[in-house]
Amino acid sequence: MRPEFASASLKSSTDRRISVLAGHLEGSSSSSPMESTSVSVSPTSASGSVFSHVVQAPEDPILGVTVAYNKDPSPVKLNLGVGAYRTEEGKPLVLNVVRRAEQQLVNDSSRVKEYLPIVGLSDFNKLSAKLILGADSPAIRENRVTTVQCLSGTGSLRVGAEFLARHYHQHTIYIPQPTWGNHPKVFTLAGLTVRSYRYYDPATRGLNFQGLLEDLGSAPSGGIVLLHACAHNPTGVDPTPQQWERIRQLMRSKALLPFFDSAYQGFASGSLDSDAQSVRMFVADGGECLVAQSYAKNMGLYGERVGALSIVCRAADVASRVESQLKLVIRPMYSNPPIHGASIVATILKDGNMYREWTIELKAMADRIITMRQKLFDALRARGTPGDWSHIIKQIGMFTFTGLNPEQVAFMRKEYHVYMTSDGRISMAGLSSRTVPHLADAIHAAVTRIV
Repeated sequence: MRPEFASASLKSSTDRRISVLAGHLEGSSSSSPMESTSVSVSPTSASGSVFSHVVQAPEDPILGVTVAYNKDPSPVKLNLGVGAYRTEEGKPLVLNVVRRAEQQLVNDSSRVKEYLPIVGLSDFNKLSAKLILGADSPAIRENRVTTVQCLSGTGSLRVGAEFLARHYHQHTIYIPQPTWGNHPKVFTLAGLTVRSYRYYDPATRGLNFQGLLEDLGSAPSGGIVLLHACAHNPTGVDPTPQQWERIRQLMRSKALLPFFDSAYQGFASGSLDSDAQSVRMFVADGGECLVAQSYAKNMGLYGERVGALSIVCRAADVASRVESQLKLVIRPMYSNPPIHGASIVATILKDGNMYREWTIELKAMADRIITMRQKLFDALRARGTPGDWSHIIKQIGMFTFTGLNPEQVAFMRKEYHVYMTSDGRISMAGLSSRTVPHLADAIHAAVTRIV
């Protein structure tokens, strides 16, 4: 039987069954209601699903590391794939100041669960702009900044990209090579064309500054450029202040539009101001830029999905019109953002004592990561591991680009149960004094046995 006739037959049969069942429910004396269940519609078999053509998608290259790690029964397994802070005991951390703020919110009986405006919580937006741009920012003082609450850093990037795809004259964005694996997907799906510029130098395991300047210098005027504000992911390699200034001069001379991804403010160096200097340098010249912020790392609010997008404009009236269009991007996407996480952030940022407590806890997290870098470097040097591993202590932030190749990574997973992304990126926040020796042994074995 041809498929369309089979479908019609099935529909006719189904209609008859429903009609019979309706008769029973209307009080037919021929059978009881219980007996009527025998004529209910049969479920469609799995092979007949309208989605049977859907293929199994591969695991996300980063989150998939954790999936594999969770399946490993080894007692010595070590997960260095996902970017989430861990304590010295290897446990997730909720900051004390976050618990205090959360309890304060819970105890406030006047709080309600009404929808937020499309742009989010007003206090959160004002305080977020102040945190990244600086309390004395002329752009804020002159009302040239519009800030909207978004779904963490990823959502902030997506909203910004959608806005640019609709309202900016250039639709090409230049991203560093390498960059966070989600960047090209976010921008492409938002309607932008993705190109790359040289960033990392595998030979030095540092910044390919000359290549960066050449690539941005050859980009068409007006192009969009993605910049990591600090703690570049995945390499941990940042430009120096002098290099940032060269980048700024070049980009402004070519009217390139900066789009900053600020995922680690305060989490890299331990100083909120130092980690925001690259952004503030571009804002200080009066030019325009976009900044995506995340509070996942620096407040440990990973699952609360708290972020902000700020667009710095040349004039207040432009900023106002930009905000009106951002609302049109957000409304059909998720309508308005969640209230809880943003309220935690706002509570901490506007209370002097809580803010100071946060900066202390934030610096402690950053310092522990810096200590892990030194311990790993010392452990490799003590083992006489071939190669120059000084890049581990020169790089900054949550991640280190080890320089290990995919074969060495696979060897470490199989023989030492050490999990990381195939490009050799490891999360320093996943290390502890107890696990550093195991990682050092694994790296030493990998580089001596597999060239």
